Amino acid sequence: MEKNWYVIHTYSGYENKVKTNLEKRVESMGMQDKIFRVVVPEEEETDTKGGKKKVVKKKVFPGYVLVEMIMTDDSWYVVRNTPGVTGFVGSAGAGSKPTPLLEEEVSAILKRMGVDLIDLDFDFELNEAVRIKEGPFANFVGTIQEIEMDKQKVTVLVDMFGRETPVELDFSQIEKI
Repeated sequence: MEKNWYVIHTYSGYENKVKTNLEKRVESMGMQDKIFRVVVPEEEETDTKGGKKKVVKKKVFPGYVLVEMIMTDDSWYVVRNTPGVTGFVGSAGAGSKPTPLLEEEVSAILKRMGVDLIDLDFDFELNEAVRIKEGPFANFVGTIQEIEMDKQKVTVLVDMFGRETPVELDFSQIEKI
């Protein structure tokens, strides 16, 4: 079974809620091995109001969310029945499986968001001890506290001066011990 990116349709304005709901459902239903990343395509835009510049995130495709998953009956069911999801894009009929996005399409969308589709085979887990390979904390050992698949970042708790300090790192900056 291979993992692909699919597009799900949501109620407009519910994109981030669907992302949160789906991520919680993946965890509570133990679907981490079938549903990997949930991305709301956004890009930063500079708005000027009253002479003040402000960077805001604008949805690239309002009403749509991207999901990286292995399509099975179970994973389809989990996504399809997440509150706020109205369906998969590219489904021919009620019983048919949706069509995945092409890798170029996903890559273009993620690049637009400033995320590269470095498909690292990320096989780290929460609370796993890791060594930091580069940067100011090189050679420190810490514990993974948080994993952000869509940003390809981890938060590692590092023991500094007798206190645990959270450090945000790219996937490429850590290694197994």
